Amino acid sequence: MPVKFQFWYDFASPYSYLSAMRIEGLTSAAGVETEWHPFLLGPIFKSQGWDTSPFNIYEAKGRYMWRDIERLSGKYGIKFLKPSVFPRNGVLASRVALASESHEWRSRFSKLVFIANFAEDRDISNEAVIASILESLGEGPGHIIGGALSVENKGELRRATEGATSIGIFGAPSFIVGDEIFWGNDRLEDALEWYGSRMGHAGSS
Repeated sequence: MPVKFQFWYDFASPYSYLSAMRIEGLTSAAGVETEWHPFLLGPIFKSQGWDTSPFNIYEAKGRYMWRDIERLSGKYGIKFLKPSVFPRNGVLASRVALASESHEWRSRFSKLVFIANFAEDRDISNEAVIASILESLGEGPGHIIGGALSVENKGELRRATEGATSIGIFGAPSFIVGDEIFWGNDRLEDALEWYGSRMGHAGSS
């Protein structure tokens, strides 16, 4: 069985947005099956002594990265509107994404959440916004959001974030190929190249 290509992302991460909008076209062309893994950067940042995004902590770096996002969005043909609030709380969206084991459904939902945050400047922490996204997918939001807010699902998000930490993830987006970590939207193509040259025909025991 081939090793899966893993995409780890945080809904508040602008670079994760760019990767989320690009990854399926690239993986489909390469014939690679992708697993979507939402997690929270907040606890990881706190462990490093940060109480917010590096975009906010380092003013000059933040200005550069926002401009970088604008340039890259233009390059990729991806709509981008700088959020009026940053970073937005992605806990609810992450819990909803994790409520389904289907990576295909998770990818469709996740892309719509990213678009809401980074192309439409909508508050993805708002339950009504998440409900409207679910309705656009033909889903009944009440049942899904109720399940996402359950004690069991809250634990699932905590375990996902702990799992990210345990394999060495420190930022988003990150791509996992076997034991290798590739960090950043600009490493997506490198990760796929590594997968194709080393992991594409590997089996798992």
